[in-house]
Amino acid sequence: MTDKLHFDTLAIHAGQEPDPTTGAIMTPIYQTSTFVQAAPGDHKGYEYSRSGNPTRTALEALIAALEQGRYGLAFASGLAAIDTVMKLFNPGDHIIVGNDVYGGTFRLFEKVYRRFGLTFSWVDLGNPEKVQAAFTPQTKMLWLETPTNPLLSLADLTALAESAPQNVIVAVDNTFASPALQQPLTFGADIVMHSSTKYLGGHSDVVGGLLALNDESLYNELKFLQNAAGAVPGPMDCFLVLRGAKTLGLRMERHSTNALQIARWLEDHSAVRRVLYPGLESHPQHELAKRQMTGFGGMVSLILEDEQAARKMVSRTKLFALAESLGGVESLIEHPYSMTHASTADSEIAVDPGLVRLSVGIENVDDLLADLQQALG
Repeated sequence: MTDKLHFDTLAIHAGQEPDPTTGAIMTPIYQTSTFVQAAPGDHKGYEYSRSGNPTRTALEALIAALEQGRYGLAFASGLAAIDTVMKLFNPGDHIIVGNDVYGGTFRLFEKVYRRFGLTFSWVDLGNPEKVQAAFTPQTKMLWLETPTNPLLSLADLTALAESAPQNVIVAVDNTFASPALQQPLTFGADIVMHSSTKYLGGHSDVVGGLLALNDESLYNELKFLQNAAGAVPGPMDCFLVLRGAKTLGLRMERHSTNALQIARWLEDHSAVRRVLYPGLESHPQHELAKRQMTGFGGMVSLILEDEQAARKMVSRTKLFALAESLGGVESLIEHPYSMTHASTADSEIAVDPGLVRLSVGIENVDDLLADLQQALG
C-alpha cells in the first residue's frame, strides 16, 4: 500500500502501524537490551538490541519509504552511518569525493581512513571532465553532497550516476535537501545518507544517522557491518526521529519559503559580497535545482568582506542562535571556517574565512529579517 501514497502520508504512516497488542497509535519505545527466546534460536525476530530493535525497525522502514528505496539502516550519528559505509572498502581502494563537503566527512576520510590505506581525490563534481579523469581501476566509490555543505553547490545526480563505472558505488549525503525535497535513489544513486540529527529529527533534540538503498547484496553487507561495529541508535533516539519526520514535509515548505525570502534580502544588502542559495536566479545551478529538487531548502550561505566581519555578524544575532548543526525548527547561524569546517582549514577544500552559514528556521520571517538587519548593521 505504501508505494502508492504521497510523501506527507508516508512520513506519518510508513513503518508505523498501530501496535497490535495495545492499539497504540505511536510506535512504542522498546527500551530493552535483550529479548526472551522460547528455545535457543527460537525468538520473535529480535535477540539483542544492537542487532535489531522494533523501534529501530520502524525508523529503518520509514527512511526506505521516504527515499523510495527497499532498505533502510539506522545509526547513532550521521558520521557513524558514513563510517559504516567506509568499512566496505579495503586498503588500496580509491574514493572520489566532492570538493565541498561537511568538515566531519573530510576529517573521517583524511584523518582516519587514509591511515588505513584508502586514498581520496577531492574533485569539482560540476566539471564532468575532472570527474572522468579522477576514476581509476582502484576507484570503488563516488561520495557527494548536493546541495553541499557549506557552499550550496549542486551535483547533477543523473549525470554522475550514469558516468560512474559499473563497479563504483555512488553515495549521496542528502542531509541538506532531506527526502522531502530530493530522492537521490530515483536519479540512480546506490546509497543515500542522512544525518537524522538535522531535518528528519527537526527539533535539535536527537543525534542519528540513516542509510537508504535498493541493492539487496549491498544492504546485507551494510547490515552485517551495522551489527558487527555496533554504532546503533537507542530506541528513544529512533522514536524522536520517527516523531520529527511526521512533519518533515510541512517544515521543509516553511524552511524553504523563509530561506528564499532571506536570500533575496541578503542579495540587496551592501555588506554582503555574495549569497549562495539554489533558489536564487543568480545561483549558477539554479536550473539544475529546479529539475532535481522540489524545493530549495532552508540553508543559506553568505560571504562577507573578511573573517572579522563574519565573526562580528554571527556574534550579534539574537534569534539566529550561534551554534553548530542545522535543520531544527529554530534558526541557527555559524562561522564554518572556525566551527564546522575547522578541520579543512589547511586543506585544498578550505572555506572562505568570510563565509557565514544560516540554518533558516520556521519562525516568522519578518522577525528573522529584523534580526539579520541589526546584526549586519
